[in-house]
Amino acid sequence: MNFSKLVPNIFYQNIHDGLALWVDCLQFKIGHQELNASTLFCVVEKDGLRINLFQDAFYAKEHHPEFRLVTNSIEEVYRQVSSTHPQLLHPNLNKITLRPWGAKEFALKDGQLGIIIQEW
Repeated sequence: MNFSKLVPNIFYQNIHDGLALWVDCLQFKIGHQELNASTLFCVVEKDGLRINLFQDAFYAKEHHPEFRLVTNSIEEVYRQVSSTHPQLLHPNLNKITLRPWGAKEFALKDGQLGIIIQEW
């Protein structure tokens, strides 16, 4: 078996919260959108990564995922995010921190999910 990509689905009560995090803050681009449909849906993409965002209140209440984004330039990512979207920094990991397992990390949250930005 061979797999080339993992594409997660994230459910939001309000899809615009997801767009604020993924597009406005992390600078993903909208590859496809159905924001005028009965079921709101967007595909966001960056650097070969793809994530499907859905507006669905039922599933949003059921699922609160956590993701890790690995970068080679955590200081640059932190500078950008902390200067433009400081409200998204997770209060428990709001600064770049060297973890016992050797990774440098900081975290974001938007009410629906948590994202740990990580550099090895």
